Amino acid sequence: MVEPLVKVADVVKVYPDGTVALRGVSLDIFPNEILGLLGENGAGKTTLMKIVSGLLQPTEGKLYVYGKPVKFSMPAQALKMGIGMVHQNIPLVHNFTGLENILLGYKGIKRDEALERLRDLMSKTGLKVRLDVPVEDLSLGERQRIEILKMLFRGVKILIMDEPTTNLTPVETKDLFRLLKQLAYEGKAVVFISHKIKEVMEITDRVVVLRKGKVVGRLKTKETTPKELASLMVGREVVFSYPPKKEVPNQKDLLVVKDLWVTDDLGRQAVRGISFTLKSGEILGVAGVEGNGQKELVEALTGLRVIDKGKVILMGEEVTGADPGTLSFRGLVHIPEDRKNVGLVLTMSVLENVFLGLHRYPEFLKPGKLINWNKVTEHARKLIKRFEIVVRSLKSPAKSLSGGNQQKLIVARELSKKPSVIIAANPTRGLDVASTQFVRNLLINLRNQGIGILLISSDLDEVLDLSDRVAVMYEGKFTSLKPVKDYTLQEIGLLMGGVNA
Repeated sequence: MVEPLVKVADVVKVYPDGTVALRGVSLDIFPNEILGLLGENGAGKTTLMKIVSGLLQPTEGKLYVYGKPVKFSMPAQALKMGIGMVHQNIPLVHNFTGLENILLGYKGIKRDEALERLRDLMSKTGLKVRLDVPVEDLSLGERQRIEILKMLFRGVKILIMDEPTTNLTPVETKDLFRLLKQLAYEGKAVVFISHKIKEVMEITDRVVVLRKGKVVGRLKTKETTPKELASLMVGREVVFSYPPKKEVPNQKDLLVVKDLWVTDDLGRQAVRGISFTLKSGEILGVAGVEGNGQKELVEALTGLRVIDKGKVILMGEEVTGADPGTLSFRGLVHIPEDRKNVGLVLTMSVLENVFLGLHRYPEFLKPGKLINWNKVTEHARKLIKRFEIVVRSLKSPAKSLSGGNQQKLIVARELSKKPSVIIAANPTRGLDVASTQFVRNLLINLRNQGIGILLISSDLDEVLDLSDRVAVMYEGKFTSLKPVKDYTLQEIGLLMGGVNA
């Protein structure tokens, strides 16, 4: 019988604030295998893998590596034993370049040798990234690719991947899957954490499902179905369907962008002459690999970045260069992709985060422009109930929420401003299957009510499922813009990779 490389035995994790994340979890990770780990946000799957990779210590229980009991007090100890984790929230040194981050703590190799090995890795995996640029100037997708390369460069034996395909094209995803299967074939173990059940079904050998800190399912992938996995994750049957898209009469031009040019943080043209019109009752999707100007486009349209040239017209009035507060009052809201650094103030309470951006709205103020906290509290409770946000208390800091619930808090707050135009950047990133379904259904319902939605997403399935029209963005330009029904999957994949189909 094959012995597991890693054995987790009856692990319990209780955080200092009393939150019980794991309730006696046991798990085996075998060589020559890709293990899928599924669960809702807050189910404990990331906490479990942080314990395995040495980032956290269990409250109770034991961890065995290669048959021997171990107690990791830091990730470096786990990495030394061949365990590496690629985190969803990438822990890189932001003012270091990609190369410097990869080589940080790695001894006994020259720069030229490292570059040669990394170029070979990038060629094999399709994970192209700029290694000579400070990480703080890279998109989230590029940062994720650096972290994947970092672990592969170190030759780990147990590779833990937390949502690794979020920012990859279909071709790059296939290349990565091919690599992961090869690693498993060579005797390594891969733990694949993903909210994309289709991917889990495609690549894994076994699936373990967590719910509320407990294991609720251990299945061989070939013996289960997407419907069964989704039901195990949420504790009830999940129906994979979207509301029908209704024809919206008398569509109006809500957002008109003319010849937009925007510079990135390195002084390069990130957005190059983009023009488009977003209509009422429409979802206009923007597909593309992150790092092709999507971030700068969103920041320019939401008042977070200076526009070099061009015009932005909102509801018939020019708003080029307007600040975020002005745009919000005029009906444009922003669901940012980076919830921790842009969307929330993590040290502030849930109640205070709900109120961000609403502090100038008259309905929440008393005479003399004092905050009416009773109305704010009532508003927050309504949003938490409507959007099914799991939170212990309105006084809890936002950082105490799971990543998915943080994202839902942002969505709830921005949509409560009753917008006419929504700019949504990866609105379901990090959400579990039920929460993803909830947000996507919500966007379609808002579209049916006449709201215009610009959806920028690295999840191609999301773009294709929700959009009425799709623009493909490559190297700062829209290389194609047409109704979603006029694309084939092969065509859009080639366009995302810079190849004219």
